[in-house]
Amino acid sequence: MTPERRGDDSVQQTETRKHPWVRPRDAASIMLLDRSGRGVRVLMGRRHSAHAFLPDLYVFPGGRRDPDDHRLGFTGDLHPAVLRSLKVTHGQPITDSRARALALAAARELYEEAGVSLGKAHGRKSASLPFLPDLSNLRYMARAITPPGHPRRFDTRFFAVFADEAEIDPSLVLESRELQDLQWIDVSDFSSLHVPEITAIILSDLRSGLESDPSLAPERAVPFYFTRHGRPVRTLF
Repeated sequence: MTPERRGDDSVQQTETRKHPWVRPRDAASIMLLDRSGRGVRVLMGRRHSAHAFLPDLYVFPGGRRDPDDHRLGFTGDLHPAVLRSLKVTHGQPITDSRARALALAAARELYEEAGVSLGKAHGRKSASLPFLPDLSNLRYMARAITPPGHPRRFDTRFFAVFADEAEIDPSLVLESRELQDLQWIDVSDFSSLHVPEITAIILSDLRSGLESDPSLAPERAVPFYFTRHGRPVRTLF
């Protein structure tokens, strides 16, 4: 999750000198999509002003991967194409367990920040969740690493899920201490919101993806955003 760009290049260079070696931490974000109306809407909320990272900006539910996410149970597994794409990196491929933990982190954050259960209640719960997550309808949409120079950096995987496929009622969303003023935003017009730069980029990618394939096929190519030698890079895998 890349912070919104503020100031000029000299500000970025100063920040890079102040925080040169911060290692990105795994994170996951999820776009809950409502296509029950004429267009497609996505759930977004405003981060609390007390947050050190992205305060007062509108984002998708999400956060860092916790160690316990590896131990969360689940019902439906990731689509094989999604699992394959999650494991692809520019370095050492990650394990199946870590890939699933990223998806489970997204499901957990959706519940913690918006009160939405990505799955149904069962006889047994999934550790800290009152349900077993169903990962089968998740699409892997993008990956983005916060540029060097920021005091907090994240290696974020962005997922998407259609509310109707996951049997989620779009009206049943709840604000939390972390994510306030939850809104369903038209993916074609988010100009009224103050969003991080990377969020605007991901929304643009989402809109383009829906235009070319309204089903967002799991086999789609996934964009990866990162910084190389101080310059932004976008590649596909």
